[in-house]
Amino acid sequence: MFNLFRSATTGPRVQRLAGPEAVRLAAEGALTLVDVRDIAELRSTGRAAGALHVPLMRLSAKADPRHPEHLPALDPEKPVALYCASGARSQMAAQMLLQLGYRTVYNLGGLHDWRAAGGQLAA
Repeated sequence: MFNLFRSATTGPRVQRLAGPEAVRLAAEGALTLVDVRDIAELRSTGRAAGALHVPLMRLSAKADPRHPEHLPALDPEKPVALYCASGARSQMAAQMLLQLGYRTVYNLGGLHDWRAAGGQLAA
C-alpha cells in the first residue's frame, strides 16, 4: 500500500510546478507531462498537448517498471509533471510515483493552470 502521508523530512517530495515553467520544460522535452483525469473529462476538455493520458486508477500499473503494463514513456529517472482538474488527484498521483521510486515529481495542478500559461490543448 502506498504511504500517502510521507514525512516531509524523509526522501523526495512532490514539488509544485508553475504553469509557465511546465509549458517551457515540456516544450524542451525535459519532463513527461501526465493527465490523470478520467476519459470523460478528457473527452469534454481535451488534454495538454504532448501529455500522456493515464487515469489515476491505472497509474500504479502503467508507471511501475516491474509491471507488465508499464508505459516506457514513464521513466523514473526523468522528471514527471501531473495534472488533473483541480490538483487534488494529481497530488495523490505524484505521491504514488514517489513511492514507486520516481526521483523528480511535480504537481502542475489543474488543466486550467496549463491553459492559463499558454499551453496548447490536443483532442
